[in-house]
Formats: sequence, structure tokens, C-alpha cells
Amino acid sequence: MLDYYHEPYDGLTSSTAYGKPSPTPPRLLPENEGVLNDNHSPVESDPARDQLSECSGEAIPNGEEDSIDHQESDLNHHAIRTNDSPMLHYPAQKSLPKPQTVEDRYNLERLHRILGDPQSSHEQIYNAYSQLPSPRIEFLSDRKRHDLLHRLSVIEIKSKKAMLRYLSVVDDVQGASIPLKNSEWSSAIAYAGRCFARVGASQVESALHIWKDMEQEAGVRSGTTTFNILFDIATKAGKYVLAEMILKEMNVRKVEYDRFSYVGFIYYHGLKGDATGVRKAYRDLVEAGAIVDTTVMNCVIVSLIRSGEPSAAEQVYERMKRMLREKTGHTVPSSDWREARKASRELDKAFRAMRHDRQQLDRLQAEQCLAPNLRTFSIFIDYHVHITGELRRIAALLYEMQHLDIPLNGRIFIKVFQGFARHGGVKYTSWTTQRLETVWEALVQALDEGVEGVYMMKWMVIWVIRAFARCCGRARALQIWEELRSRWKVADEEEKGTVEHILRDVLDEASPERRHE
Repeated sequence: MLDYYHEPYDGLTSSTAYGKPSPTPPRLLPENEGVLNDNHSPVESDPARDQLSECSGEAIPNGEEDSIDHQESDLNHHAIRTNDSPMLHYPAQKSLPKPQTVEDRYNLERLHRILGDPQSSHEQIYNAYSQLPSPRIEFLSDRKRHDLLHRLSVIEIKSKKAMLRYLSVVDDVQGASIPLKNSEWSSAIAYAGRCFARVGASQVESALHIWKDMEQEAGVRSGTTTFNILFDIATKAGKYVLAEMILKEMNVRKVEYDRFSYVGFIYYHGLKGDATGVRKAYRDLVEAGAIVDTTVMNCVIVSLIRSGEPSAAEQVYERMKRMLREKTGHTVPSSDWREARKASRELDKAFRAMRHDRQQLDRLQAEQCLAPNLRTFSIFIDYHVHITGELRRIAALLYEMQHLDIPLNGRIFIKVFQGFARHGGVKYTSWTTQRLETVWEALVQALDEGVEGVYMMKWMVIWVIRAFARCCGRARALQIWEELRSRWKVADEEEKGTVEHILRDVLDEASPERRHE
């Protein structure tokens, strides 16, 4: 249990509202079997470092994009500010060239409309930008150019495709000899280092190369955010000496830590398996006056699990639930990543402004909701899927999600199907064919009802087929594949080809039929 829990903000209550209905959790166990009693104690286990996805923020089973890399020590959800370095003075923008044809004028106006729509996707924005005549970037005003780069930098989960889009625009900017802002350089570094599920030496090298260009070629000095990103990338790559060097450089330059810095230190010690370091980093965060919210507590939980202390992580979770019951007037934090990102940025902004006013910080801390959210449940479900195999505990977590009005997300479904693929298909397992069919029916219902956050995606398809191939055999897996294919409208042929290649291997290895009920 954490010894340094901030006491003034005990409490909270449940219940929150969402735009679309939440599916009822699939019944994995008989009535009342999944409900915990007060004496429940989790199985003690030393988690394997390379098996945890949600709990590590680093290793994702089979490399899928579905993991808590969006936890990313919860440093991903704040992509980049502009006020963490001295103000730079850019030259006045020269007059903009005018499109020469009706089509070019239409395409420029279309890009402006799409940028003005907050619901526009990255793909829509980039495709509209790509339709401009060369040199594309020079047709945009300073404001529109910064807006374009900002919109392409804000994303829930970084991917190779998103990175290529962003860096393509950065190349256009540099090719036109237009300076980049500090925040735009920082986003480029973040993309280079975080666009893959696993962060390795090549990602570290790419990030450092861009950092070198930023400081030595462009003359833009790094601020807190840039160093946070570099530290996070080095940490995830297991380059702990480099991470320490980055901290030393921050100290030499007298760059102040922000709230995200302290969260990163907690996560760093978790990746090293140092539970004592996790507790000390949390204490340092509290003593610095940084605001503790659910994001911070989720990082503590992840880090304790990584450090081989799942029981301590469970105690933190139980404390969060108790605080929710004891205090009225609060609701479970929204599961929407954009809202979470906005809230985190606001808390960091407040910490910077009130750093030396502890009375104001304490008042703000007392207002925070430390209730478990979707991320919290995702961490524990992932842990039980990959380490303990406790279906009973997963069923209890799904029940508690329902009780707190936290809607099931597509990634939660994926994790449960992962559990059947890992633990099903053998005698005396609790991961039975009947329970798999129940989860499948719940997924189909959620898809049919258009539940927010539940949709067909690459790794959903793959893990559903793997689960049925393992538990039921090839024949039933092929039936499920036909139904999935009718529901999955894939525009990306490369993605479709990848899925079909993986599924061929899965089905080839599956037995014709399995019965282990």
C-alpha cells in the first residue's frame, strides 16, 4: 500500500453519463460468482516484464497496437505545450501565393473548412492538405500552418501512419525555410520515438536525431515538455543510463519539473521493477505540490504491478473505490481521451501557476476525483489476462465497471478474447467455450447497438479468431471469420492483407474441433 496517500481528498461517489448506451458486461461466471467479498485477496504473482501490455506501457503481446501504450506512463495524452521555453521571435510571414486554378482555390478552401471542423479526422485533414499544389505549405498562413500541425499531433495512440503524415508536413515546412515552434519540434520527437508499440534503439536514435536538429540546426532550446518526452522514450526503450543523463541535463539547464515529469519518474521506477523507487517518486510528486488525479494513481498502479507488488496495486484500487463511496458530488472521470488530455493539461497549468501557493494547490487537490476509470480497469484486466489467468477476477472487474456506469470499450473486449486465446482449449479451464460464446454475443450486441468505443478493428478481428480457434477449433473459427468479414469494412488493403496472413497461420494451427467442456 502507498504510504504517502494525500489525505485531504478522501471520498467521491459513482455514476456518470455517456452519449451512447453501455453494453451489459458478458456473464463469464454463474450468478454472484463474479462478485468480490470484502476479504478478497488477489493472487500474488511476480509479473513477467515482457508479458504485460496495459501494465507496462511497453510490451504489447504480438505487437498489436491495442495496448496501454496509450497509457504511456500517461505522458502521451498531453501532447505538447508552447509555454515551456523562452519566447522565440519568428520573422514576419511573406505574402501568401495565390492558387492559380479554380480547382486549387477549391482545395485550399476545403482544407480551411476541414481544419475548422473539430470532428475532422487526421486522414481527412492530411488528404485535403495533399491536394494543394506545390509548394503546399506556402499557401497556408502562419495560423493555419500551426493549426494543421497541432491537429495532426493530437492523437490517442501514435502510429506509423500518423507519424509519416506529421513528419511529411514538417519536411514541407523545413523545405520552405519556415521555422518550427518548440511545440512542433517536440511533437516530431514524440512521433519518432513513440509511433511503434515497442520502443527500441532505432526509435531512440530517431528521436535524438530530431532533438539535435531542433537545438543545433534550428537553435530552438528545449523546455520541460521536450525533456519529458525524451526521458519517456529512453525509459520505454530500457535505456536507463540515457534517461539519467537527460535528467542531469535538465538540472544543468535549471529546467523545472512539471506534473508530467513527476508522473514519468513514477513510471520509470516501475519499469525498473523498483517498488521503493515508485513510492519515493510518488512522495516527491505530492511534496512538490503537483495535483494527484486518477491519471497519477493509474500510473502508480501500473508501476506497482510492474515492480511485482500486485497486492499493493489492488490496495490502491480499493482505496480509490472507497473514496468514491465516501464523498458525494463527484462522478467517475470521463473515459474520453480528449477530455482526459484536456484535464491533465489544465492541472499541469495550475501547478505551474500556483507552484508556490500551497493553500491554492491544496484547495484544487480537494476538488479532484480519484475514482477508478476505464484505464484503471483496463490495467487490472490486462494483468489477469496475461499473468494470473483468473477469469473470476476479470468477471468481478467487469461487474464493478457496470456498477460504476463505466462503459465497456472495444479494447476491453480484445483483452478478454486474448484471455480465451491464452487460457482456453484445455481441460478443467474456466475459460470455456460456453463463456467464449457469451462474450461473442455481447460483442455482437454492442456492435449492433453502435456502442461508443466498440467497433471492428484489426486486432479485434485477430484476437476473436484466435480465441475461437483455440477453444472451439477451425470449423467454428471459420464461421466467426465469415461473420466478422461481413461486418468489417476495411479501406486499407495493406491492413486487410496483414490480418488475412495472420489468420491463415492461426487457422492452419487449429484443430478441426475442440471439446473440453
